[in-house]
Amino acid sequence: MSTGEISHIGKVIAVDAEFTAVEIVSESACSDCHAASLCGLDGMKVKVVEVPTRAGVMCAPGDKVLVNMKATMGHKAVWLAYVLPLVLLLGAVAVANALHAGELLCGLAGIVAVAIYYFLLYAFRSKLQDSAEFYIKSINKND
Repeated sequence: MSTGEISHIGKVIAVDAEFTAVEIVSESACSDCHAASLCGLDGMKVKVVEVPTRAGVMCAPGDKVLVNMKATMGHKAVWLAYVLPLVLLLGAVAVANALHAGELLCGLAGIVAVAIYYFLLYAFRSKLQDSAEFYIKSINKND
């Protein structure tokens, strides 16, 4: 694995000609704590990632695999999901404030700007999904 990649171990749950579905279990430090069952804070999340099926990569349901992506894709996701909406929110509030709108209208302007942004992000999700560069690397069978 190179330093320019982010990797997660997962288990293949389905394979078809177009996509391979991989289940990734992400655990926090709570999962190793001896008192985790008592405190009620469960740090385990199960995510299913659909990775384009590539020719030459043979895997079947139950196989352990590494799901890799370029680190730049993670940075892009942070920018799209958090940084740009924050800038839009602050910008909309600042513009509304400069136009001497009341506090309520300033707040609504920020919320509407972010809502429109996330709607556009959702509308163009297939274009963003096409730019994602995930790939699977087989580890071993049925562990």
